[in-house]
Amino acid sequence: METVNVSGLKNNPSEALRMSHRDVVVVMNRDRPDALMVGVETAGMLEAKGVKPALATALFRDGHLSLARSARLADMPVAEFAAHVSRLGIPVVRLNAQETSRDLDTLDQWLASS
Repeated sequence: METVNVSGLKNNPSEALRMSHRDVVVVMNRDRPDALMVGVETAGMLEAKGVKPALATALFRDGHLSLARSARLADMPVAEFAAHVSRLGIPVVRLNAQETSRDLDTLDQWLASS
């Protein structure tokens, strides 16, 4: 088991990350354990059935990964991943009203020129 204090984590997070690839890292806040860092590949967590798609889905849903990167993490083609999240009620495309209006204008222009 490795330990790192909060200030060490702030100053050199990559070192703590490297340590987590070898062993569990306990993050200490003053003299008390505050958090654990565990390398997901070292722990074999990503190899369990369904973990990669579930993790990719959650990261995409929360806006942390793009559709393409999420699909890659899930080991799925983009179209398959898009269908997967759609079945779960997660929007594949997120546009605000202004972006939707611009896209519809572009579509109207394209249809008019066809």
